[in-house]
Amino acid sequence: MVLERSRPPRPVSPAPTAQDTSSVDTSLRPKTLAEYVGQSKVKGHLLMHIQAAKARKEPLGHTLLYGPPGLGKTTLAQILAREMGSQIRVTSGPALEKPGDLASLLTNLQEGDVFFIDEIHRLRPVVEEMLYAAMEDYALDLVIGKGPTARSMRLRLKPFTLIGATTKVGGVSAPLRDRFLQQFKLQFYEPAEMQQIVERSARLLSVDLGGRAAHRLARSSRFTPRIANRLLRSVRDFSQVRGSTTIDEAAVDDMLHALDIDADGLDGVDRAILQTIIDTFGGGPVGLSTIAAVLADEEETIEDVYEPYLLQQGYLQRTPKGRMATKRAYEKMGREMPAGAQATLFGS
Repeated sequence: MVLERSRPPRPVSPAPTAQDTSSVDTSLRPKTLAEYVGQSKVKGHLLMHIQAAKARKEPLGHTLLYGPPGLGKTTLAQILAREMGSQIRVTSGPALEKPGDLASLLTNLQEGDVFFIDEIHRLRPVVEEMLYAAMEDYALDLVIGKGPTARSMRLRLKPFTLIGATTKVGGVSAPLRDRFLQQFKLQFYEPAEMQQIVERSARLLSVDLGGRAAHRLARSSRFTPRIANRLLRSVRDFSQVRGSTTIDEAAVDDMLHALDIDADGLDGVDRAILQTIIDTFGGGPVGLSTIAAVLADEEETIEDVYEPYLLQQGYLQRTPKGRMATKRAYEKMGREMPAGAQATLFGS
């Protein structure tokens, strides 16, 4: 089975889209830690640090948030700024192309401001090195002039809080990572938490969810709030066109079927990956490059976009020899697992 390279956006992809950053989606984001559902351990630690910083009348310590996309890292950064009564300045690693870009942003920060860098693992080395002194000493070391007449100058900055967010914490260099006082990993949400998120978003969008519609949406949202809100907006549109005022479980099922999303949140691409490994390569092991070639896709896309959820849910296992389908994958695809395959899987 070969898929076309040009595909429409995946509704179950956790990567942000233009719709996800619209004013409608922004209105769904919680404004305080009390409104923020889930991540209870992270919230507990952050609340303690906020209270301590306020008592000392100091900025919050530099904080690194990491984990899969769509779990609320940007939302949490905005909440931290609001809880501290501070302004937030937002940028991303790829946007900071040269030291001057960083310098212009840092010199405009007021005392106590939050400076948020998304995709911080993609900072250029020359920009990252300038960030070290800014984080440790609230200073910028600049070189004025060129050649023999060049001289260094240290520019003082007002105390601020740097919040970095990344989906690849391993891509953040050790020197930069060590300069963060707090480092928190955001986990996938629990089913009950996902249902709370769906119900809250439905209230804000004035959507009437009947029966087990909220539960059904939560189950197919891959434990990711961004996907839950996206599916909620989709089922709202489906029902509006059909003239329905109340969205029940059957309406949700119709919408998911139209989007080719099954009860476990897997879409056609996910199932194509499992089918390729099981039917074409006997369950594996098979290399990433081979899977990408068969699916007419890029290795990085397979590894970063499709695989994380399949691995997290136990459909795939990575081995030194390649990817292998698990027993759950065979059951999902309605296949009988060959004799001896289970031993091979765990013996690799």
